[in-house]
Amino acid sequence: MKIYILCDMEGTSGIWRREQVDRSLPEYQQGRELLMADVNAAIEGAYDGGATELVVCDTHGSGANFLIEKMDPRPRYETPSPFSPLPSIDETFGGLILTGHHAMAGTLNGFLDHTQDSSAWFEYKINGQPMGEIGQETAYAGHFGVPLIMVTGDETACAEAASQFPGIVTVAVKRALGRNRASCLHPAKARELIRQGAAEAVRKAATLKPWKPSTPLTLELTYYRTDMADSAAARPGNERMGARTVRRVGQTAADVLEI
Repeated sequence: MKIYILCDMEGTSGIWRREQVDRSLPEYQQGRELLMADVNAAIEGAYDGGATELVVCDTHGSGANFLIEKMDPRPRYETPSPFSPLPSIDETFGGLILTGHHAMAGTLNGFLDHTQDSSAWFEYKINGQPMGEIGQETAYAGHFGVPLIMVTGDETACAEAASQFPGIVTVAVKRALGRNRASCLHPAKARELIRQGAAEAVRKAATLKPWKPSTPLTLELTYYRTDMADSAAARPGNERMGARTVRRVGQTAADVLEI
């Protein structure tokens, strides 16, 4: 079975403050080490659970976070393209695993909660339902018939995923103390839980259904400021819905990030 692993950084075990995910700061190097350990735990677990082929995508800040010398040699690796958050995903994959993920913008006690652009995006909806990056990526995978099977991150990210996509495996590796601090499991304990969770998720993948929101999709994006909506409203196909909100109709779930 082919499995796609999409890796973000904020929900990584041992990352408990913003500086660890900011590549302009010295603390980021520790964050990269922690990220690689979680990713490798998920890779190991996926193979333990019966995966025969893995593609792993480094998505935080468009990629370039992995440490080459610490990458498990078995999977194939990639980063998002300008056209796709999961470039290689297609109908041949049996499941999607999201590691290191965070809750959507506006989540109470979500560690570094945001949706896409933390400086601009206030709320994003698919067919009227508020969604974060977890929902966006799950919809995109669902377009190809690939189900979400596992999410790792803080407690609020896991709760968001479990409520929107019942039956998936979740592994909570920390609890937020407000937006900018978190109380973490010991990374060694967290990685063992991730390994076990990935194995379980792959074993149950065939029982989970892809999420296919009804089409055409109605996408709505509310910005923090009106000038941000000014720019977005000028894009062909976008419709101004209010001072800070634009709407777009997408023909398939592959259009979830076209707004």
